[in-house]
Amino acid sequence: MSIAENRRARFDYHIEERFEAGMVLQGWEIKAVRAGQVQLTDGYVVIRDGELYLIGCRINALRSASTHVTPEADRTKKLLMHKEEIRRLIGKVEQKGFTLVPLDLHYKGGRVKAEIALAKGKAQHDKRDTEKKRDWEREKSRLMRHKVSAKS
Repeated sequence: MSIAENRRARFDYHIEERFEAGMVLQGWEIKAVRAGQVQLTDGYVVIRDGELYLIGCRINALRSASTHVTPEADRTKKLLMHKEEIRRLIGKVEQKGFTLVPLDLHYKGGRVKAEIALAKGKAQHDKRDTEKKRDWEREKSRLMRHKVSAKS
C-alpha cells in the first residue's frame, strides 16, 4: 500500500533501476506517516560516508505530537540497505552521471519502506515528448469513450 508518491521523479528522470530501502524514523514521524502527512516531491537521496540519506522528504508533525519532542519536518532520514548494494550504487552514481531519487513510500510487513531509483535526468525535449504522449493518450481515451457512448 502506497503512502506517498513522487510523480515528479518519473517526469524529470529516466528510471534505470529500482531499489527498496528501510527508513530510520522517530515515533512522531510514524504517527504522521500513518495520518498521511508526507510530501515526497522535493526529495532526493545523497550518499555520505558510505550510507544513504533521504533529504527533502517532508513529514508534518501532528498537532497531538508529544510535548517533550521537538518535531522537525524536513529532518534528514537515514535509509537502510545492504552494504554491497550501497557500494554498487556509489559506483554508478560517481562514474556514470546517475542520481538517486525517491519514487514512493510504502508499507511492507508493518514497516515504512522507501522505493528509490537509479535515474538519469531528462533533457527538456524529452520532457516535452512525455507531455505530448500523455496528452495524446488522454485525448485517445476521451475519443474512445465518446465513440462508444455515441453507438449506444
